[in-house]
Formats: sequence, structure tokens, C-alpha cells
Amino acid sequence: MSRIAGRFADLAARGRTALIPFVTAGDPDLATTVPLMHAMVASGADLIELGVPFSDPMADGPVIQRASERALAHHTRLRDVLDLVSRFRERDPVTPVILMGYLNPIEILGYAAFADQARAAGVDGILVVDAPPEESGELVTCLHQAGIDLVYLLAPTSDETRIRTIGAVASGFVYYVSVKGVTGAGHLDLTAVDAKVAEIRHLIDLPVGVGFGIKDAETAGQVARLADAVIVGSAIVGRIEALTMKPELIPAAIGDFLAGLRAAIDASDRSGRS
Repeated sequence: MSRIAGRFADLAARGRTALIPFVTAGDPDLATTVPLMHAMVASGADLIELGVPFSDPMADGPVIQRASERALAHHTRLRDVLDLVSRFRERDPVTPVILMGYLNPIEILGYAAFADQARAAGVDGILVVDAPPEESGELVTCLHQAGIDLVYLLAPTSDETRIRTIGAVASGFVYYVSVKGVTGAGHLDLTAVDAKVAEIRHLIDLPVGVGFGIKDAETAGQVARLADAVIVGSAIVGRIEALTMKPELIPAAIGDFLAGLRAAIDASDRSGRS
């Protein structure tokens, strides 16, 4: 059992919904990322989604696009991200870490080399936005051989055939994009999210995380009643952006924000899911 699967199994046994924060590695600088990761875990994060900076992040809204720009301005590369995970693992051998990024940096390194280096660094999963399963046979093989989970996105427009196709290759969990558009955009229709999550669960035997559009503790608590994981990105990255000139304050500030989300999620879990 992978670290991701083990974490979800443990949470399910305790009737808890996972909290998965997203931050971009190297934003606003390399020195801040590892302390921030530890602060997020201390404040209730169950898994961490760590963005690999990329020059053309097509699935991301302006907030996360600017985070990539800040990280790239400090010359953060894929090898630096793997080094950050290794440093995080020096103190935390248990919290699952999922890399989120785009295919180009992985192709440059080579699929097999990336899988080996990611495993050595302590990476548990990878979400590659622009690598659909129909075009990712070699990548899928290399990651599975390395024991790294491959997380896929599903959208409101994903039909039964698409959901089954994703389910045949995904592992760890699936990430349901709850709004149409890029990160940070749109308004959540909780009724629609509830229906789509139920459809996905009927077709795929994996935990379902819900992200995009979760901006505050109230929304996190509402989504926690519907999903196995609440994924929060732009709301965190926007707070990092506001403190770019005072990076020493970022771990505590994000920790406080996540603590509020964690409390709302736990209250929702205790009240029972719909």
C-alpha cells in the first residue's frame, strides 16, 4: 500500500476528511518552502500538493501563475523541487507529498530518471496536468514501477467513458475539478459537486478529492461533507503573495489559515456527511 493509500485508509477508518493544501515550490523563495510544508502539517494538512514551477501553467489562474513566475525568478527547477522534498523528509517521513506540474520538465529529465529520482526524494504521487492517459503509457509505466501514484483530474464535463478511462490508470486518489475554468475561478455549485462525486465513486474505487473554488473555512466544511479530501490552492497562494516581502511570516500565517480550515472540516465530519 502506498503512503497516499495508507493515509486515506487511516482517515476513512477515523471518519475524517483529508485536507490537502497546495503551494508552489520556491514561492516566494526556496528557503521558505520546507518550513512552510512543516507548518502546514502541524496545522492539520494530511497530504501536501507541491507545485513544480512552469512557464506556461495553462490550468492555473493568475494567482498561481504569479507564484510560478516568482519561483522561476529564483531559478527554481525540477531538481530543486525534488531536493525540497528530500529536505522535508528529514523531519517528516510519513506525510504524503504529491507533485503537481506539467509534462515538459519531466520529458527533459526523462521518464525513468524522473521516476527514480522522485522515489529517492520521497515523492508519493504526481499529477501531470497535460499528460492524458491516452498519451502517457511510458510515464505511467515508469511511475508505477517506482511505486509512485499517478493522480488524474476529472472535470464537470467528464462523462462515464472518460471517468472509467481515468479509473483504469489512476492510483492514490482522483482530483475532481469542481468548477469549469482555471484555478481560483468560478463559484461552487454544491448540489452539482455532490452529484458528480457520487457518479465518480460509482465508477472508480478510489478516494475523491475536490478542489478549485474552495476559498474559506465555510466552503471547506461544506465540501468535506461530499468528498474524501478538500484541496485548497489559490486561497493559500494568494496569502503567500501578500507576504512576499516578509517571507519569514508566511509559515505562521498559512498555518493559521489552515487551522481554520481544519476546524471547519472536522466539525463537518462530526456532523455527518450528507
